[in-house]
Amino acid sequence: MSGKSTRQSTGVPGLDALLGGGLLPGTLTVVVGATGIGKTQLGLMYAQAGAAAEGQRGVIFDCASRGDSQSHAEYARRMFDWQLTAVDAGRRVDPDEVLAANVQAGDYLHIFDYRGQRVTRRDLDWDAWHDWQAALNARLQAAIAFLYGNFVRGVRRVVLDGIEPTDRPSDSIQFNLLEYVYHQILRKDPEWVARDLFRELYRQHAEEVAARAYDPGQIGCLLLSTSHETMLDNLISRPLDEGDILSNANTLIYMGKVRHGDRMGRALYVAKHRGSACDERIVPYRIDDAGLHVD
Repeated sequence: MSGKSTRQSTGVPGLDALLGGGLLPGTLTVVVGATGIGKTQLGLMYAQAGAAAEGQRGVIFDCASRGDSQSHAEYARRMFDWQLTAVDAGRRVDPDEVLAANVQAGDYLHIFDYRGQRVTRRDLDWDAWHDWQAALNARLQAAIAFLYGNFVRGVRRVVLDGIEPTDRPSDSIQFNLLEYVYHQILRKDPEWVARDLFRELYRQHAEEVAARAYDPGQIGCLLLSTSHETMLDNLISRPLDEGDILSNANTLIYMGKVRHGDRMGRALYVAKHRGSACDERIVPYRIDDAGLHVD
């Protein structure tokens, strides 16, 4: 399968201009910023832009596990009159349903229950850590079905949200999950994704799988990661650990607070964008009921 390099719009014209025309499908884009800085709005704008560009909105994969909801449904309704359709993460996988053209795959999956606890190794004892891993393993099939089912229906954008701050990403259940999702679902040949999903039932559906093949090189991925840091300057100066999912991203965008005299504002910075020249300015933006606007 060939991977074209046609860019995907972020849904924010001013940001597309900073990125040399948009994001590259087949790569990972990571957006980092504190809670309330506008990451979710940006993610929904990127997903919404798929309706015009590919004929299908993107989907939302939410791995938040503590605190309040990310308010995806409220923002989607307010910004685009988009009624998100949630998928049950505990449902049984039915190959006929996953492959049926006349069955909607849903556009929102919240993989964990809100437990009100952290999901990093240092915050949990041995039993609690392994309980989390068991809960994750039990829901991986639903995650594969959700994404694969949307890809065979023409969806080409995924927003991964709900990453909570952690000192060491390798100790986070959420980072482990999203690395699996990225490498073993988004970037994997669809035949092998279907094999992982359908298991012993694969052979009887092999012809349908082949008929509904898609190019993983056309799928864009926007990962939204919550940071400890609030100020943009602190985000820009933070080190990236080798092997960190941020260091492996094709595009890295920081969103944070900046000081303008006696007032605070919001600004973003494109820290990395492999494959094209990009603007290196720190650029102000604002948020209203229609979403995010880059000045």
